[in-house]
Amino acid sequence: MLTTESAAGPPLVANAGVGVHGINTAVDVFRLPDLWQLHLYGYSAAFAVDGRWHELRPGTVSLVPPGTTVEFRYRGRSEHLYVHFAMPGRRDPLAGNAFVGDAGSALPVLRELLLDAVAAFPTSPSRSAAAVWAALWRVSDLADADADALTTAPGNPVVAAVVRRIEERLAEPLVVAELARIAGVSHNQLTRLFHEHVGDTVVGYIASRRMARALHLLRASTLSVTAIAAAVGIPDLQAFNKACRRAFGASPRALRLGR
Repeated sequence: MLTTESAAGPPLVANAGVGVHGINTAVDVFRLPDLWQLHLYGYSAAFAVDGRWHELRPGTVSLVPPGTTVEFRYRGRSEHLYVHFAMPGRRDPLAGNAFVGDAGSALPVLRELLLDAVAAFPTSPSRSAAAVWAALWRVSDLADADADALTTAPGNPVVAAVVRRIEERLAEPLVVAELARIAGVSHNQLTRLFHEHVGDTVVGYIASRRMARALHLLRASTLSVTAIAAAVGIPDLQAFNKACRRAFGASPRALRLGR
């Protein structure tokens, strides 16, 4: 994963725009040998990075290193914001892992930054690069927040797939039976796999991830408590308050103040 600390300066933007796909062909397979790809999606599709499949939906963001083969399988007309760029001063320009995840509460800011990058690119490359640089910081924050979850169970594809699903849909109702159905296993089998590879129940894991994201947003953002509660899938404020007290021994307000 590209980190902003690992670069000597802002990106060099080679191109930025709105990609329109899925009209003449339902599948695209390609790579950019020397450039990073930053995409913000407004559609649902299947997406593979070096053969590893992800489910795209509106609000998904991806950051893919140079030389990586990607495959898109569209479901009709598909538009996304994209930036192709190089990072100066990196000693390992081809190294890094792709990131694919839900932009979550960062979506409005990311969209505005990338729209600014697209609009500025033809006449003001420096302004475009500045907007992309700011967007990369946001994506880096998202990757840091999700890092623990994405490496929880690398040895089991079922658990890894369910973990990714949980991370992508943390703001939505999550039912163990539905997660098991999507993963193609029984409720009992999924429960057993989670105990074996994660050391927790599925319900317990979801709760811990919701609280970890809530704590991050309370301390790192100015989002209202109401918005944070909704963003982590606990829209009832009383229930959210109880969950914070149970997990951290303090109210959301106290956690925001660092108490």
